[in-house]
Amino acid sequence: MKTIGLIGGMSWESSLEYYRIINESIKEKLGGLHSAKLILYSVDFAEIEALQQAGDWGAAARHMVAAGQSLEKAGADFIVLCTNTMHLLAGDIRSQIRIPFLHIAEAAGRAVRAAGMQTVGLLGTRFTMENDFITRRLAEKFGLKILVPEPADRESVHRIIFEEICRGILMPESRRLYLSIIDDLAHRGAQGVILGCTEIELLVRPEDTKIPLFPTTRIHALAAVEYAVGGAEGIVE
Repeated sequence: MKTIGLIGGMSWESSLEYYRIINESIKEKLGGLHSAKLILYSVDFAEIEALQQAGDWGAAARHMVAAGQSLEKAGADFIVLCTNTMHLLAGDIRSQIRIPFLHIAEAAGRAVRAAGMQTVGLLGTRFTMENDFITRRLAEKFGLKILVPEPADRESVHRIIFEEICRGILMPESRRLYLSIIDDLAHRGAQGVILGCTEIELLVRPEDTKIPLFPTTRIHALAAVEYAVGGAEGIVE
């Protein structure tokens, strides 16, 4: 079994889900008392969020690179960055480590294509929805058409992530708003919706909506397990 290196803490609520899903899947696959071999580097999210809001992606990249290098030195066999937004800096991390990197959009794109879908919606932070570091890869590598919410809805999705979900606050009215936004994406032609923020699946569950959801925390974590136990060799870069 390979040792998984997790860059987490953004937020710790979703990092906890990575840890849980990875270990549950390892136990299911290997049985007995098996659990995952992993190393977690957890950052102070307040520091990272301040850099995001200031647009200081250079400083944020230095934090992410340091985390990746620390995991490599500690013995990780590959890196899993436990956040969609900070994949904006995936290239910075990848260029400064010698071990493989498992990109969250690679895992999500494979899941969408396996479901036979061509057009999907994307929910996430404003950074994820309005930049192309996720959508470009999904379009170019997997041939997917990506729909994002309208501007006012993007702002609501972003606000709820940072002001509520990342603080462990799960509001029924926020769930209803997200479901309304998902319905709008479906009416615009989305066959499914990628939950492109690792916190969203804490609020919105598959049983809440008729349209298929692609929760990136679960998809990414399960892809990490597949690679760790010897499968899915082509998924890392």
